[in-house]
Amino acid sequence: MNRWECGPSKFPWNFTATETMYLLKGKVNVEVDGHQGSFEIGAGDLVVFPKGMKVTWDVIEGVNKHYSLEKTYLEVVQIV
Repeated sequence: MNRWECGPSKFPWNFTATETMYLLKGKVNVEVDGHQGSFEIGAGDLVVFPKGMKVTWDVIEGVNKHYSLEKTYLEVVQIV
């Protein structure tokens, strides 16, 4: 499990691996590229973003999250 923090800011993000995250604190408005509207995630939310999803994160309140990236088959074979 990894940890990440970010203060209020706005930036584009491309998920290069499927990411599961649990927000410990903060609030983010997420805009998905190619779709109208947005959705909000915040403290206590468990969210999964699929590999290849492109979004813009608008961090409204500083974020602190735990996250895990899905391992590829090759990474799993190398571990074994």
